[in-house]
Amino acid sequence: MSGPKLVQEVREVVASRELLVNFVRRELRSKYKGTFLGWAWSLINPLATTLIYTAVFAVVMRVQPPVGVDGLTNYALFLLCGLLPWNFLAVAVQGGQTVLLDNGNLIKKTYFPRRLLLLSHIGAGFVTFLVEMGVLVVVFAFFGVNALPWIPLLLVIMVLFAAFGLGLALALSVANVYFRDVAHFVGLFMQIWFYATPIVYPLALVQGLGGGTGRWNGIPLADLATLNPAVAFIEPIRDMFYDGTFPEPRYLLAAVGWALLTLLVGNLVFRRLEPRLAEEL
Repeated sequence: MSGPKLVQEVREVVASRELLVNFVRRELRSKYKGTFLGWAWSLINPLATTLIYTAVFAVVMRVQPPVGVDGLTNYALFLLCGLLPWNFLAVAVQGGQTVLLDNGNLIKKTYFPRRLLLLSHIGAGFVTFLVEMGVLVVVFAFFGVNALPWIPLLLVIMVLFAAFGLGLALALSVANVYFRDVAHFVGLFMQIWFYATPIVYPLALVQGLGGGTGRWNGIPLADLATLNPAVAFIEPIRDMFYDGTFPEPRYLLAAVGWALLTLLVGNLVFRRLEPRLAEEL
């Protein structure tokens, strides 16, 4: 039954594509509505965060970035390769979990595919993500690194990352309608997840843990770190931009696997809890 049901859900979304586009436009227009700098905030915020983390980790704690392409050793560039994708994931998850609650009145007034609300939220975030990564390409070019050849593969990884974020948002948004504590637990989890992901520090630094052995109960800590879903998407971007190398196949395979698994599970959870949405809201 799940196969035909999934096809029906996809067809329903495709048939409502004009409404989806309008929802995305609404999200983009409302994002910085009433602000003087407008879309410039999408660049100012990550740059400000980069300055703070660079001051704390590179200057105070003296975290050394790995040597990248052509001898590049720039902590800010190293950080941005991980921070920009993480910001997109944080917006997808933490913003996505409240989408249904924020649109409760609309859901109760008229029928439309409820998934459009989550798709529009992820779509609007993806547009911002595209702009930020485009600026990052320019920044790398300023430092003499040509990232243009990696753009096709980068777009594939970004789409997979969006699918991963959509899967999480589908499950969390509908769960948050029934159990309002979900948002608080997710907020705490995202903080832990951030520091458990090699964003402000290189993945190789994990190998120095475990009493210098780089192992935990005989298991290489670097291998355990790769079980983190975010690593599967962030490390390939860092490989391409900062290291100038083709991503490790294990990361690419993991990215595909995590995207498909999370999207399917998230959709199943949404399908199961969707029927009583209007009543719960």
